[in-house]
Amino acid sequence: MAKRILIVEDNEHFRIILGSILRSAGYKTIEAETGTEAIQKALSMSPHLILMDLDLPDATGIDVARKLKENPTTAAIPVIACSAWSMREWKEEAMNAGMADYLQKPIPAELLKRTIEKFISR
Repeated sequence: MAKRILIVEDNEHFRIILGSILRSAGYKTIEAETGTEAIQKALSMSPHLILMDLDLPDATGIDVARKLKENPTTAAIPVIACSAWSMREWKEEAMNAGMADYLQKPIPAELLKRTIEKFISR
């Protein structure tokens, strides 16, 4: 059975690109545009990994990751930040919130796949 990856991204164009890359690599994708939707889908669909944009319309991805890590149902799901924010402080805050890794946009497809494979085995 294909591993499920939740893509949390409000930019439709980037969400489509990520989904296409992941599906071609054999993953099943789930999509969310907001932090609220991400939490709901993480709880109801039990993804194996979450790719989290940091700049969402209703929250920061860092705040969403904290909420996911506080909930026993979602705490063990690896969350990888995917952001254009390049400041070291953002990366440190994301990692302190429990994120497993931090990828800066634009993300090369091979780097994305390698990073995902570090956290979930196929």
